[in-house]
Amino acid sequence: MSAIWKNHASRLQEYLKDDNTAQAHLYLEQLMLFPADIQDKIINDISHLPHCSCDAIAEIIQRYTMFELH
Repeated sequence: MSAIWKNHASRLQEYLKDDNTAQAHLYLEQLMLFPADIQDKIINDISHLPHCSCDAIAEIIQRYTMFELH
């Protein structure tokens, strides 16, 4: 996992730990340029993690940043 994804995951984890979903949405939208529907999916996936670690969050973020090649 790259250091960039771990950094994003750490920041997002702090927002969600503080129950600040509004800030988490702003972070995903402004800094990572995710549209609202993808933000909801990321936050939903994170909320269902059995162990909310930075690595697990980084994997979720990375999954939603992968582009499909046609």
